[in-house]
Amino acid sequence: MMITLPILIPLLIVVLLLISAKRMRSMKIIGFSGIFFVFIVSLLIFIRVKTDGIQVTQSAGWNVPLGITLVVDLLSAVMLLVSSFTSLLVGIYSFTAISEKHHKHRFFLFFNTLIMGVNGTLIAGDIFNLYVWFELMLISSFVLITLGSKRHQLEGAIKYVTMNLLASFLFLAGIGLVYGKTGTLNMADLSEVVRFDGQSGIMNFSFVLFFSAFAIKAAVFPFFFWLPASYHTPPVTVTALFSGLITNVGIYVMIRFFTLYLDDLTPFWKSILLLLAGLTMIIGVLTAASRYDIRRILSFYIISQMGYLIMGLGFFTKFALASVLFYMVHSNITKTAAFLVGGLIREKTGSYDLKSIGGLFKENPWLGLIFFLPAMSLAGIPPLSGFFGKFMLIKAGFENGNYLVTGVAVWASIFTLFSMLKIWNEAFWKPATNNNVPLKSSRLNNSMVIPVVILAFSTLILGVCTEQVMDILFEATEFIKDSDAYIDGVLN
Repeated sequence: MMITLPILIPLLIVVLLLISAKRMRSMKIIGFSGIFFVFIVSLLIFIRVKTDGIQVTQSAGWNVPLGITLVVDLLSAVMLLVSSFTSLLVGIYSFTAISEKHHKHRFFLFFNTLIMGVNGTLIAGDIFNLYVWFELMLISSFVLITLGSKRHQLEGAIKYVTMNLLASFLFLAGIGLVYGKTGTLNMADLSEVVRFDGQSGIMNFSFVLFFSAFAIKAAVFPFFFWLPASYHTPPVTVTALFSGLITNVGIYVMIRFFTLYLDDLTPFWKSILLLLAGLTMIIGVLTAASRYDIRRILSFYIISQMGYLIMGLGFFTKFALASVLFYMVHSNITKTAAFLVGGLIREKTGSYDLKSIGGLFKENPWLGLIFFLPAMSLAGIPPLSGFFGKFMLIKAGFENGNYLVTGVAVWASIFTLFSMLKIWNEAFWKPATNNNVPLKSSRLNNSMVIPVVILAFSTLILGVCTEQVMDILFEATEFIKDSDAYIDGVLN
């Protein structure tokens, strides 16, 4: 069926890349073609799911809960489409931004295995295969984060891998406990066992393990420190790819598990989620405000943005969950754009250090514009998508009576604006001096500029079309909140 193609296409591309290992041009064309076709297939899957409903396939004709189940509902379809869209643009950007040396190290091969891992996670219908795709994603990201094998990259990679291996251990331990008690790992079948056979207590301890694993993947407080220690070390193309894909996968799985296995949040889980959300937002914005390296600032804002998503999940209403989905779409596009603009600044100045650069707006006003759009969207300025995402989450918080964490969200947004204006002032508005890194007179390559322009204006388009997008996301939320529909779609 069509829903297997987001996994099979990257797998085929990996095989072809291994065959054409010594032909640089062929490697680039083949590698990028895989990313392109995954985007086309994801678009077709989204249309199919929107029209015909949930799509399910079983490996080798095995009946549920036996065999490998692949499931795409509207939530999965939206995530597939958005992740493949940003991956496509990062792929175009990488043609020039990634050096020939890195391409020789099979950049596109591991790019495609990363996409395969992400897509497998999004459409997995059983917990064990979800774990397998998580591991493929980890292995691929580890190789990409060490491209170049510089000392600071390896130091960052050690922290990255250590924490993610801990997450994998916790995830596997949770799987073992669940299977030992229920005898099933199929997500729909397990949901039926847990919720309808009076065995909800089964998930209590296992859920703590699952949540800890996903919180590490999503860089939620107090598990956040590995991200800013590692994300500034690889080429900015890799960091942009990670910012749009990997951390959001952790939140996606949290949403899937919480809605499948809990009718509503217990006071314990609600308190935990909202406390961690507030602390994640605070640590992200405060630390970002003290930094002067563009990549480090944006890395800490990845953490801060995760706080908004956890907060919305903690509210657990249909409106809040739809707002979380909108914010995930927004942050995927906006964070990717912000990092890629940082790459353009580095290309023009040779530095990410705000103290060493200046005068960019005078020399390149268009570069200032394409930075301004994602930066102000991150800060929540209308009519950009970040404003509507934050507004809806804050509205959900006030409606729920969660005034403290909602106030923290407003405060964090103000600090985000401060940091974005700091980048603007230091890099673009501040006059260039003799102490600054001289601007390069060479023209930026179109393969780097065009993807950034598309992403930057996408956040504006997403803001303008908020109502239409939210209609789709409300439909997805109705489906995931009504777990009976998911269970029926898979088991029947």
